[in-house]
Amino acid sequence: MPSPRALLLIASCLASAGLVPVSVQAEEAGDQDVHRAIGTDIIVTAPFDRERFALPTAAGVLEGEALARDTRSTIGETLARQPGVSASWFGPNSSRPILRGLDGERVRILTDGIGSFDVSNTSVDHAVAINPLTADRVEIVRGPASLLFGSAAIGGVVNVTDRRIAREIPEEFAHIEASGILGSAARERGFGATVDVPMGTTGLVVHADGSFLKTGDYRTGGYIFSSNLRDAAAQEGGEVAEDAQAKGRIGNSDARNWDVAGGLSYIGSGGNFGFSISRLESNYGIPGTLDLGDDEEHSGDAADEHGHGDVRLDLMQTRVDARAEVPLGGAFETLNFRFGWADYRHDEIEPNGDIGTSFFNNALEARVELVQAERNGWKGATGAQFLSRRFEAVGEEAYIPLNLTDQFGLFTVQSFDLGAVDAEIGGRWEHSNVSSTPLGVRRKFDAFSLSGGLSVPLGEGFRLAGSIAYLERAPSGEELFANGAHAATRTFEIGDIDLNKERSLGVEALLRGRGDGWRVEVSGFYNRFSNFIFLSPTGEEDEGLPVFEYLQGGAIYWGLEAEAAVTVLRSGDTRFELTGLADFVRADLRDGGGAVPRIPAFRMIGGVEANGGPVGGRLEVEHVTRQTRIAAFETETPAYTLINASVAWRPFGADNATAIILSANNIFDVEARRHSSFLKDFAPLPGRDFRLAARFSF
Repeated sequence: MPSPRALLLIASCLASAGLVPVSVQAEEAGDQDVHRAIGTDIIVTAPFDRERFALPTAAGVLEGEALARDTRSTIGETLARQPGVSASWFGPNSSRPILRGLDGERVRILTDGIGSFDVSNTSVDHAVAINPLTADRVEIVRGPASLLFGSAAIGGVVNVTDRRIAREIPEEFAHIEASGILGSAARERGFGATVDVPMGTTGLVVHADGSFLKTGDYRTGGYIFSSNLRDAAAQEGGEVAEDAQAKGRIGNSDARNWDVAGGLSYIGSGGNFGFSISRLESNYGIPGTLDLGDDEEHSGDAADEHGHGDVRLDLMQTRVDARAEVPLGGAFETLNFRFGWADYRHDEIEPNGDIGTSFFNNALEARVELVQAERNGWKGATGAQFLSRRFEAVGEEAYIPLNLTDQFGLFTVQSFDLGAVDAEIGGRWEHSNVSSTPLGVRRKFDAFSLSGGLSVPLGEGFRLAGSIAYLERAPSGEELFANGAHAATRTFEIGDIDLNKERSLGVEALLRGRGDGWRVEVSGFYNRFSNFIFLSPTGEEDEGLPVFEYLQGGAIYWGLEAEAAVTVLRSGDTRFELTGLADFVRADLRDGGGAVPRIPAFRMIGGVEANGGPVGGRLEVEHVTRQTRIAAFETETPAYTLINASVAWRPFGADNATAIILSANNIFDVEARRHSSFLKDFAPLPGRDFRLAARFSF
């Protein structure tokens, strides 16, 4: 629970600010600003667009200049500053979004509505196979609409969209967009470009894109190793005590990534159709640990035995995507079809260059949606989804045997404009067949989920919204069949083939307000889980690693989120705004089970921002409180405060998407450790980082 001092600090921050994502600009400053802000006020992660202000649940959008400023090498770090979002931070090259304390199997990460087809859900050292340099827009969606995308969306959906399958014909001979980033902390340099070329009057659009990113070992502020490790090393003495005092760059944290894609689309009066083919390759290192010898004899030995002292991951993915939208008549507006297939592999390379373990994931997903024509304020969509996945690990860390997952789901979402009240309901039935031939085990599950919400106006400029959701999730193959050493998390994991469906009953209340030069949003949520699946320590050891096994029990998650922006001064087209953001989540296992591990600490971000004109900027303070509510085998995480600043220039005017952004993050080079990270004790967040980001559109 936040301390009274922390609550007082955030209260004063919000009182001086007003609340909504920093990326959402106040739209009341004139017609020009309304045109530029419309994108962030519309949520497109559903078969039909929805106005964000009237949604019954919280949602977030990151695009344009804000996306260019926040782009990092992983989707987790790119989104880590959004309300209610943290990240797993297994070093700078593997970081997955955490939504309201939920991650892994409970958060679905999508590429334009279809899964990312990687194995990032199986382990925090496995990267998400999405390159943020190619992202055009990112949406974070919860509530009824999330039921469209599978039971794995129990915590929410992160949908990353790109331009690979065109939705419109460019007006110019060729539409080109390019972006680039330079960063000092990791000697980072990256570049991406897309081109869309219309083929005369045929309605065909040819697309091509590519990107490249290379980083060195990143530099951190303060000590590399936490005070707990330094104290343990000091007691041991000798060379390890000297090593524990290290500062500066963290070895084996560099990366080299590239991807290319091509696509062809047809856009005409009879609908639009298209496909794309892409290839992604990434080679990155994982920071090593501190070998404490006799005092922690097993941790160092296990890391060496399984190669995680200086292990590298070599990731490769080839994927095919297709999309079709066919206009209909009468009671139905469109028929939407989406398809994706990917062949994924990554090898874990040991220090001697040998492949220790290889992970293979071959997946296919298809979905069809029938969108209803709007009638008297009623609109909706109904559809079906199929997912097939073959996952196998081979080698030293093959702790998960070959397993197959087939899922078939039926879903619907319905929206009603009842005049003074907006209502939304969603439902999903999903049948899952999870099997492992080597074990001779097959499990079948039928999961049912329902969600509904209301949004009601409260006077001029305010809306009160509320939602309730009952959600079921079938256990994954990893949770059912794991049995072996998992050196990435330094555990020996044991699954349970008798796990039952996970169930959750959740409610959310939300207050939104907006007016001339201000916006505010405050939300609170409460989720009660039964059959909650979690890893629990047994107190035993196997192969020099502590044994953790998957168990089920009750759990409760609750928390608060708040954000605001208020215009305090106008000078020509430029607005000067005060902004504030805060989020907090608490999670406990019921029946005296204690805290859920790796839950993010209470966070506050306050800043002043200039935007709307050709030159803008932002100065902010981010404070994360000390995390003292810890699970077994966890350590407390100290508080930290970061000062960040940025200046943005739009050389072709505020209406043009071209922007050049110079930023300085963690200006005072403080030592910062994220509690949600497995590596927090020996891989803190980056130190002072000067960045140059550019985004061009012409």
